[in-house]
Amino acid sequence: MSILFSGRVSSGASDHKLGLGRRFVMFWVNHVRQALFSLGELWRTPSASILTIGVLGVSLTLPATLHLLVKNVQQVSDSFTQAAEISLFIREGTNATQISSLQKILQADSDIARVTHISKQQALAEFGAVSGFGAALNYLTENPLPDVLLVLPKNTSADSARQLLERLSKERIVEFGKLDIDWLTRLDAIVSLLRQAVLVIAVLLLGAVLLIIGNTIRLSIMNKKDEIEVMKLVGATDAFIQRPFLYSGIWYGVFGGLLAFLIVEAMLWWLQGAIASVTSLYDSEFNLMSLSMGEFFSLMLLAVLLGLSGSYLSVRRHISAIEPTGP
Repeated sequence: MSILFSGRVSSGASDHKLGLGRRFVMFWVNHVRQALFSLGELWRTPSASILTIGVLGVSLTLPATLHLLVKNVQQVSDSFTQAAEISLFIREGTNATQISSLQKILQADSDIARVTHISKQQALAEFGAVSGFGAALNYLTENPLPDVLLVLPKNTSADSARQLLERLSKERIVEFGKLDIDWLTRLDAIVSLLRQAVLVIAVLLLGAVLLIIGNTIRLSIMNKKDEIEVMKLVGATDAFIQRPFLYSGIWYGVFGGLLAFLIVEAMLWWLQGAIASVTSLYDSEFNLMSLSMGEFFSLMLLAVLLGLSGSYLSVRRHISAIEPTGP
């Protein structure tokens, strides 16, 4: 900091002589110098820096992991869209033309993704194949099963599927409709609970991160109290003195965010092998979704903002309280 301050003093007297463009360049040059200086300060105190970065990284890992948990649960729920499939049982005596006409109308509906017609003959054949009573069914004098239209909504949430079921059940040739609402409601409730848990835990941990970074910057300020007093004696402004500490907070955020990302990726790599061995037993494929590029940048931005906010709250309080003492 003393090196930066000496540069500030030597250049302060001639600032008014510099052109506007030169001032603009020197403004950014000074910022780069102080950013590099603050990075060097972290390097010169490795124990405290590594401890702070580690706490920040681990604190960010938990909400990031919970976010991925919700994301993957949502992926699983999306793969069960058939659970939201509405079965419309057609009235007895309805001819094929009426069924085909209703199917075309439903296919043109903006709330419906797909409509499949299962005739009573197909339904009887499938029942015979699945139940094992194929030979016994040959003794039936007539087919007791109705025609069915399977309707897949575009929005598979429980409320939307229920509203669509109520609307389609009013069709003239529909006897009644069926939908497993309880399954959808339970699934939506689980996903909603996970989202709220992520939010609550994230708020608590991010608040702890602010306190940790603020305390780290406070200790750094106290260690440089004598130097800050000297700088104030020769006319350095609070803004100039605060800048390196603010950059330290930013560096803490950058390295903490990178550490959190690496921890999350390592956890996913470790869990992927275990999940692959389980899904292979059920002849299924499921791949854990990792952080996307946008989510990675959001994590880094959040970490930097936390570092900057924690350091800002600390320097605003403590640097202004330091005043030079007389001889």
